[in-house]
Amino acid sequence: MTTQVLLDTDTSPDATDSTGNDSPRMFHYVRKSKIAESAVLGSLVVALCGETFPVTRAPKPGSPVCPECKKIYESLPPGGDS
Repeated sequence: MTTQVLLDTDTSPDATDSTGNDSPRMFHYVRKSKIAESAVLGSLVVALCGETFPVTRAPKPGSPVCPECKKIYESLPPGGDS
């Protein structure tokens, strides 16, 4: 019996993660309750910064975050996703 080792190809961001101008794609903050719905049904979500898009992928650790979303998120009071 021969054992093969497969390389883990998912250890860095995909080369296709771009906005079309060689800058990395940014991930946005959206309501947690809308993420699954968008991923399954393809419905659009609205990010804190106002950008509207369907959820197509999850961010990887260290992925760039939209600076406007981050600023808005950090200014919100602590609480639930209601």
